[in-house]
Amino acid sequence: MKWSHLALLVALIAAILLLVGGPGARFEIWDMRFGFRLMRFALYAGIAGGVLSLLFLIIPATRKNSTGKLIVALIISIAVAAVPLQMRSTAQSLPFIHDITTDTDNPPQFVAVLPLREDAPNPPEYAGSEVAEQQLEAYPDIRTQQYAETPDVVFEAALQTARDQGWEIVATESAEGRIEAVDTTFWYGFKDDVVIRIQSDNGGSRLDVRSKSRVGMSDLGTNANRIRAYLEDLETRLGSG
Repeated sequence: MKWSHLALLVALIAAILLLVGGPGARFEIWDMRFGFRLMRFALYAGIAGGVLSLLFLIIPATRKNSTGKLIVALIISIAVAAVPLQMRSTAQSLPFIHDITTDTDNPPQFVAVLPLREDAPNPPEYAGSEVAEQQLEAYPDIRTQQYAETPDVVFEAALQTARDQGWEIVATESAEGRIEAVDTTFWYGFKDDVVIRIQSDNGGSRLDVRSKSRVGMSDLGTNANRIRAYLEDLETRLGSG
């Protein structure tokens, strides 16, 4: 086997490990922990492939007639290793929380999704001031939204916007001003629960959103990004309406 083939093989193995870890967990071929373990192995293989590629590029005897393959192997290795390293960097830069809400003093409560969370490692209850302080420091823009429209108008817009996000709607209680939904992440298929609360406020409405992961300690900013995207789309819908 040529040295370039070895470097390319290691790089391709790293890419395969990275690509199958998430979908395998999503489709329940293996559990989440094994999926993350495959990502860790992909990181190690990516580093090994990168080191081999660089080493063989430096040595004239191994580089001869193999420069192209070694460069390809190096690019693949770097790309693979960058994914878990970026995830680790993101996790370290954000608070170690997984429950985000626009109202940290009185967060919307889950009701209809509670049976779906029975076996979830993360309990449905809000953890309180410790989580609230971390959220307010990391995501100061996540806050209660106020609208001039009446609660019934906001409720319908909020429901349609939730559907547009691709969420699975679990409950729509217009009399209570409550919408509950489940969002499934694309790669690993994590189930995150969302509750939306609409209340009357001085002739208009106030809306709060809460998004919480069922598993994992750090959400890598997923719940905050979900709420941001939802509120932006809702604002657009109400503005165009």
